[in-house]
Amino acid sequence: MFVDSHCHLDRLSEHTHGGDVAATLDAARQANVSQFLAISTTLEELPGLAAIAREHHDVAISAGLHPLYQAAHEPSVDEIVDAAEQYGAVAIGETGLDYHYQESVPLSVQHERFKRHLMAASELELPVIIHTREAKEDTLALLREYSNPQVGGVIHCFTEGLEMAREAVRLGFYISLSGIITFRNAASLRTLARQLPLDRLLIETDSPYLAPVPHRGKPNEPAWVVEVAECIARERGISVDEVAMQTTVNFYHLFRAAAPDAPAHVKEALAQSGLVV
Repeated sequence: MFVDSHCHLDRLSEHTHGGDVAATLDAARQANVSQFLAISTTLEELPGLAAIAREHHDVAISAGLHPLYQAAHEPSVDEIVDAAEQYGAVAIGETGLDYHYQESVPLSVQHERFKRHLMAASELELPVIIHTREAKEDTLALLREYSNPQVGGVIHCFTEGLEMAREAVRLGFYISLSGIITFRNAASLRTLARQLPLDRLLIETDSPYLAPVPHRGKPNEPAWVVEVAECIARERGISVDEVAMQTTVNFYHLFRAAAPDAPAHVKEALAQSGLVV
């Protein structure tokens, strides 16, 4: 059983099962993907995400404002908290820093937005979903100052080096690997997948973006998170079942608000590891 820990179900391409969310989720379920975390990039899209979650018991949602979104209004900590509570989010984000496209949103705005999300996550005791690109030192500095290590979070679609990954783990964060790990030029990520503890890894698609090999060039979909797990299994020399089970347990350890909906055998594994749901 697999979990897609980061997907954008409200942005499906018309080429992905005709843009039909239900059909896309059914295809993933047939591939043994049994839980989905639909990620918010603006607070305005939360009603739509919440509607998807109401229709599908295996979909949870986050609440946040992407670092590159050009917002007419910057939400306060209270507004982020209120939105997360109103729509039943299990996490805050995605948030973070992106210096690759820094001309779209000034760095000062990105920093303040990131701080407010970290503060909201700490107040709600919800994990935070981090987007970081070419901003390693500043991302880690803000996590050290504003994140709650007892709650933690995840650096999603990780593309940085092993040193940053290890420091993020030390700060209470998980590392999520996407289809990028299957790309020919991603040898360093495959090395990282071998060296990080399996109990700190998550898997994701970031669909409809970043389709893994052998689907590159197509709109990504949650069913293909299996290819990410298979790549990690090959690199570590273990079974894909072991990767699936451990990353699933990791997901529910982190996103505890989603744990009551976990399948029975996952709840048993969670109980054995000390998490009662």
